[in-house]
Amino acid sequence: MANSFWLSGTQWALIKPHLPYRAAGKRRVDDRRVISGIIHILQSGCRWRDCPSIYGPHTTIYNRYNRWSQKGIWQYMIAELTASLAGPADEISLDSTNVKAH
Repeated sequence: MANSFWLSGTQWALIKPHLPYRAAGKRRVDDRRVISGIIHILQSGCRWRDCPSIYGPHTTIYNRYNRWSQKGIWQYMIAELTASLAGPADEISLDSTNVKAH
């Protein structure tokens, strides 16, 4: 698929150490594929149901995003990645731009 998003090797190497590995229950499917699917959904703004099948079942993509959000895993990963990639704490800056279209 031309418009699909995949984490690069460098990006995956930064994310992988921060993933939870001692989770109870069934063994997780390919984390890199699922996280790439989550990022694709968040970037494109499409519905979870419309997630391309190359990322796996849309229910898996949604459930992973939802469960990790409730457990605070996304916030932890973002904080850790920001700390490891940025300089001193007083130099860290996040920006968000919001444009409304009618």
